[in-house]
Amino acid sequence: MVVGGLTNIPIWDILKEKISRLSGQGQPMEKTIYSQQYQRLCDLLIEARKKAGLTQVEVAERLGKPQSFVAKYEGGERRLDVVEFIAVAKALELDAKVLIDRLMRD
Repeated sequence: MVVGGLTNIPIWDILKEKISRLSGQGQPMEKTIYSQQYQRLCDLLIEARKKAGLTQVEVAERLGKPQSFVAKYEGGERRLDVVEFIAVAKALELDAKVLIDRLMRD
């Protein structure tokens, strides 16, 4: 394959190099699931669930998911996407914006 005058270089290697440069200092960005901020989000969700007097099973039922789904995002094993985060906030009867504001303050 020829890309930009280079031959025999897989396109994936070129893309990985460009992504590394975009992330700063040529190092790949840390996965957000392992960041302190993501751990703080997990802690906020656990705190909110307990404050609401809900078990993981009850939250899972509200979401139509198995209890393991809640256990995995609370334990930091699974990352929530934005749509899932909003659904979890609703299941906890919270405004997602309030949770984000708390996360940004801390």
